[in-house]
Amino acid sequence: MLFDDRLVTVLRTRPGGETAARTQFRQLIDLLGSKPTAEDDEPRYDKILAFLEQAAQMSAEDRERLLIEPGLSSRNAVVLTHLAFLRLAELSEHIPEEERSRILREPGLRLRNRRIVAFLARGDAKPAAAALATARLSERDWQLLIPKLPIVARGFLRHRRDLPDGATSMLEQLGVQDRVLPQPDGIPIEAEELANVAEGKQEDGIRALLRRIEAFREAKRVGQEAPRLPLGDLVDEGQTDPLEQFQFSADASGRITWAQGDIAPLVVGMKLIGRMGSLAPSGVEAMRLRQPLQSARLLIDGAEIISGEWLIDAEPIFDEAGHFTGYLGRIRRPEFEVPVAANDETASDSAADRMRQLLHELRTPVNAIQGFAEIIQQQMFGHVPNEYRALAAGVAVDAAKLLASFDEIDRLTKLESGAMELDAGDADLREVVLQTIQRLEGVLRNRDAGFELRMSGSPFTTGLAREELLVMIWRIFATLAGSLALRENVSVTLSSSDGIIALDLQLPAALAALPDKFATPIPEDRPVISAGMFGAGFSFRLAQAEVCSAGGNFIFEDESLHVTLPLSSPEMTPHGNFERDESTA
Repeated sequence: MLFDDRLVTVLRTRPGGETAARTQFRQLIDLLGSKPTAEDDEPRYDKILAFLEQAAQMSAEDRERLLIEPGLSSRNAVVLTHLAFLRLAELSEHIPEEERSRILREPGLRLRNRRIVAFLARGDAKPAAAALATARLSERDWQLLIPKLPIVARGFLRHRRDLPDGATSMLEQLGVQDRVLPQPDGIPIEAEELANVAEGKQEDGIRALLRRIEAFREAKRVGQEAPRLPLGDLVDEGQTDPLEQFQFSADASGRITWAQGDIAPLVVGMKLIGRMGSLAPSGVEAMRLRQPLQSARLLIDGAEIISGEWLIDAEPIFDEAGHFTGYLGRIRRPEFEVPVAANDETASDSAADRMRQLLHELRTPVNAIQGFAEIIQQQMFGHVPNEYRALAAGVAVDAAKLLASFDEIDRLTKLESGAMELDAGDADLREVVLQTIQRLEGVLRNRDAGFELRMSGSPFTTGLAREELLVMIWRIFATLAGSLALRENVSVTLSSSDGIIALDLQLPAALAALPDKFATPIPEDRPVISAGMFGAGFSFRLAQAEVCSAGGNFIFEDESLHVTLPLSSPEMTPHGNFERDESTA
């Protein structure tokens, strides 16, 4: 089943950094949220909550061994869904509220499943508010969901004007009222207009905000006492802190549709190219070509707090069909600079920046292809012959693999430029090596091939988190296993002495014969076992970057691969104890 395959593809990938974690969070929300809620979904959701409570009481190692690995091997849709919710819960602990809220408000995100909306509503306030603001459920789903929402979460629905009548009635029965923005003081309003507001027939929210903001500006221009702003007194005489920057999103015409925090009433509805906003010609041309905006100059004529010169940094957004839908980014004052930490993803050389920009441009069409293939396969717009559905399913799976490969390129770029480090911990290399070889035995046994392991010394504790070490060792062993010929066995020696853990691996004959192991061509036929779709050369280079980031060495010598890692101890830090051997790059 396509649904199972896509979940397996995502869940088998352990996010190695902040960007990968955000990407996986977005993928899981899309997978779980795009499928409408089934009639018998309520009991299943209760079981998912019980499953999450049980998993929370287990250690990370026990969850991996007892829940995740058996669940992925089962390829059962119900089990995979449980694991997907578990991964979402884990990711939510590492991704800040603001980031999760931003992801949930991204244009094109699909939240049509009552179960995932209920799950998000139980979490932190900002992501819960974002989920309830963007969810698109049926009337029946809203009626079933609203009574079970936390009281605070119900309040987030007060200002949604597009809810079905049944949902609105349910909110009123539960005491959730005040569903209209307050009228600013000093602006007269006719009785008939008041009646229209009460009946929900007033103009849409953006127009109402624009009208009130314009009234505020007009009163300010002629020296009258300014009315109160619709969401509170943002421009207050006692306010002294200047506004330095804010997040925003804009539609395809350049009109701001969302802004961060209390600044929203002043800028929502403003066009970047219009009477209130004047974008520099270079920015106008970039918008015309659907290109990123990088420090594009913008002049705003409005309330005092937002008037003046700004700079825009924003990325273009595209929907599942590949259509341009607008921009998402930040508007900042020219003198405002974001502090950059040593390990920040932006702290890299220009080549790394260009690579990340290229990856962004590649992800956009691949995401569109994947979304269109899903539309065909799931027959969202009508009946599709089974032959075309099967082809679309293959395209969607290939697109998912491509997106996962782009994440690996992004990881390599950041590691080699020093923009990220591996997560620290106290994982045992001996345990990870044994587990990896055991996982590969099932496939290699049929080919009468395998690894012959010898160990000596103790201990084998590294300075890496177990998830990071699992990914690294799997990448090395899977790459070697994919090159093993029939009835070929290679030796592996693991030793520990003098504060260094050494892993010496005999290369398969096919790899040993190559003069440059990092330039291994991509095979025409995909091997049974593979660590990635870009071939052994790329996998080795990424593994080398991971090893060197952990303070170790990764060296090819004759017909062997030598990997060393520092032994974790109170006297030494996890990273940075060894110089990278540039001759192996």
